[in-house]
Amino acid sequence: MAGTQQVLVKRISYEAERINSYELVARTGGELAPFTAGSHIDLHLPNGMVRSYSLVNDQRERHRYVIAVNRDAESRGGSRFVHDTVKVGEIMTISLPRNNFALCEQAEHSVLIAGGIGITPLLSMIRRLVALGRCWELFYAARTRAAAAFLDELGTFRSDAGLHVDFDDERAGRVFDLAAIVRAAPARAHLYCCGPLPMLAAFEAATADRPADRVHVEYFKAREAPATEGGFVVRLARSNRTITVEPGRTILDALLDAGIAANYACTEGVCGTCETRVLEGKPDHRDQFLSEEEQATNRSVMICCSGAKSRMLVLDL
Repeated sequence: MAGTQQVLVKRISYEAERINSYELVARTGGELAPFTAGSHIDLHLPNGMVRSYSLVNDQRERHRYVIAVNRDAESRGGSRFVHDTVKVGEIMTISLPRNNFALCEQAEHSVLIAGGIGITPLLSMIRRLVALGRCWELFYAARTRAAAAFLDELGTFRSDAGLHVDFDDERAGRVFDLAAIVRAAPARAHLYCCGPLPMLAAFEAATADRPADRVHVEYFKAREAPATEGGFVVRLARSNRTITVEPGRTILDALLDAGIAANYACTEGVCGTCETRVLEGKPDHRDQFLSEEEQATNRSVMICCSGAKSRMLVLDL
């Protein structure tokens, strides 16, 4: 499979309630492809699902990848499948690392805000910032202390600005004041946030007046429902085929039904795997991967979740 590699599950560790980490090494030994802090890989699961998980280990490590998986009660089956079926010694297919949530290594100060399993990409960033000797601080919120992964390890990192933890059951009536955190951040700081949708919405509102290139968000879940209204056609320029997208189907659904080998992973418009160049037509963007400015150009579309506002989309496929 192009752009993939096989790895061996060397170790599975308990990190917190419902959270396990998985250490993956090259099947035949040796080094894995390099990655940078904030990167993720796609797991191609034996049941046909493809799911994205952030790399939590140090980017200087070339002998392993480490991911953490939360057994989410509301998941579509991916995390449950990993927890229930993946065993030590198993061979798995994964993608090469990709980074949609890159760390600005030159920033004077970095403010990292995590909610629950959202700590995973930020942990690799902290490792990198520590290695570079940069100034950083972390605000980490979780339901309970027992549900917060990597607390012991985080406690070993030295931060001049501070490591702040916040748990719902220890708050005594206070609220996690994300807006206050943003207000207190230095004007030239880079701010990063990964967590549940309400946290991300609050973060985007609080940072609306900050320069866009200093505000960084990582989505794990879709913010809105996919476009399934259908009623349009997709013309594939390179394949010279025309595919009808029926009501109740996404563009990706229609392409796969027609036997088109389209790239995809999350199916929620957050990972960027299915990004496809638009040659003609106007997409109905439903993703969280492209910025508003990028969406406005209509140069590309996430076919897993977006639709069309025109009767036809011509795609570079």
